[in-house]
Amino acid sequence: MRITVRFATRVGKSIFMARILITGSSQGLGLMAGQLLVRTGHNVVLHARNERRAMDARAALPGAEDVLVGDLSSIDQMGWVAEQANASGRFDAVIHNAGVGYAERRAVTADGLNRLFAINVLAPYLLTALITPPDRLVYLSSGMHQRGSADLGDPQWRNRWWWRSRQAYSDSKLFDVLLAFGVARLWPRVRSNALEPGWVPTRMGGEGATDDLDQGHITQAWLAVSDDAAADVTGEYFFHRRPLEPAPVTRDVDAQEALLDYCAGLTRTPLPAMV
Repeated sequence: MRITVRFATRVGKSIFMARILITGSSQGLGLMAGQLLVRTGHNVVLHARNERRAMDARAALPGAEDVLVGDLSSIDQMGWVAEQANASGRFDAVIHNAGVGYAERRAVTADGLNRLFAINVLAPYLLTALITPPDRLVYLSSGMHQRGSADLGDPQWRNRWWWRSRQAYSDSKLFDVLLAFGVARLWPRVRSNALEPGWVPTRMGGEGATDDLDQGHITQAWLAVSDDAAADVTGEYFFHRRPLEPAPVTRDVDAQEALLDYCAGLTRTPLPAMV
């Protein structure tokens, strides 16, 4: 039986009590979205990079169903998080919230990858490919994606003279929208959307951020569970629950396919056929 409830004044109505996984949710916007969803009666599984952060997440949201643990800078650990997720049961929605910001120093992972790319792009790709497809997928991007490049000539920043963290971050957020739209096109029965939460004063955004922190987490929760007609879409981009037109290249099928192929090659895991 489906139960419709009022899902906070600013978010609208909710679908039946959903089960949602939120990556990178031991703090910041991911945790805030989890707290909102639990407060409105949904079942939330959090995710943390390590056991210490998992303990913090459990303390911050004791109503969470569980906390998955795994470092999303590692391909093996990405797979382990997906394995834990599937073993726990099917999710109605997955919010790909985990990410590192534009102040990130260049670092190389154990897999030989640019850490920012691994966490911001490869992790949501591989988790999407490995986790049993939910009804809804939500990918966090940024307004900075408008400055990003879809060029896959050197996404690991191995052949450039210097590291430009803002450009690397902008590129990664553009790739996240390409991923969301590529999945929406290939998996038409899954609602796959992207959003920008705004420049909010989280640990990632910094104290100088000027957007409203109270608004930063609402759109991802809304896209995950709301039965508002505006949220019952796929292949769209949002800011504060309003549709916004993303960078034109994100609608380019060739650019979407190039990213999917690139990530499949790095992980040796192609996106499964249409579900």
